[in-house]
Amino acid sequence: MSKSTDGRKTIAVNRRAKFDYELGHRFEAGLVLEGWELKSIRAGQAQLAEGHVLVRDGEAWLLGARITPLASASSHVSPDPARTRKLLLHAKEVSRIFMALQTQGQACVATALYWKGPRVKCEIALGKGKKTRDKRATLRERDLQREQARLGKHGDQMA
Repeated sequence: MSKSTDGRKTIAVNRRAKFDYELGHRFEAGLVLEGWELKSIRAGQAQLAEGHVLVRDGEAWLLGARITPLASASSHVSPDPARTRKLLLHAKEVSRIFMALQTQGQACVATALYWKGPRVKCEIALGKGKKTRDKRATLRERDLQREQARLGKHGDQMA
């Protein structure tokens, strides 16, 4: 768990989302969780790699996020690590997401899970899927930045 500049403690980040999508508008959503899920999140057992948002009947749902149950979880509960979780958003935000998802090529993906006070929040973003050539350009830019940083670091040592 790392602490970011705005004081929130990050639980999990979906780094794949930045690579696969051109991310646009972001939303902060609350999550409806069960007790065993909170215990697992505190133990660092959350993954967002395939997390995406579905809007149905005026409500937003998080699909594909995995919260692995702890071995010490209660025996009377049969936990489902990939269950669909309800997202808590304002009605205007849900309608905006719904309208964006109706547009061809738009998607809504979960980008981060973090603590905000005692609550777990999920950052979701609207995005448009990248094509293969765009992904190659992203890789090229990343390699160039890494090379410049490496040269800059070695240049300081030579002086």
